[in-house]
Amino acid sequence: MEAILSLGSNLGDRCAHLTAARDALASLPHTRLVATSRLYDTEPVLPAGSAPQPAFLNAIVIVETTLDVHDLSTRMHAIEDRLGRLRAGESPAPRVIDIDLICCGDLVLDEPSLRLPHPRAASRRFVCAPLAEVRPDLVLPGQTRTVRDLLAALPCVPGVRLAREPWAFAT
Repeated sequence: MEAILSLGSNLGDRCAHLTAARDALASLPHTRLVATSRLYDTEPVLPAGSAPQPAFLNAIVIVETTLDVHDLSTRMHAIEDRLGRLRAGESPAPRVIDIDLICCGDLVLDEPSLRLPHPRAASRRFVCAPLAEVRPDLVLPGQTRTVRDLLAALPCVPGVRLAREPWAFAT
């Protein structure tokens, strides 16, 4: 099964956090890294009246895995925890790392702890821009338009632009 994951960080060494998350995902058992987008600087998506936050660094990672989707989700949360993700406090809070499961093949789930495809993926420029880079012709489950077309229809705010930092790769 192909799983598409969105990675984000807006605290500390954002690039190092995304690199560590990508490498941890690629190291999961029965899992192989298939593709990664470039890194994108993103203005935070915040409700009106929220305190300002630092910009995010975002990317898309695609893996092939034979892990059950619930096992994959549990392991993703464990990676977040290991990298210092705190889940308490204001929402949406700044975070060291955020890993969202965007979709797993054509799987559609609506459970309290897991919804697939991600319910807001098609409306988020910080997901669609890097995803359009690696899978422009993908049609997310429940959508009728490609990721490229979804991106073209999204407003330009909040801003998303290619980052200057390149991915770091383990040697």
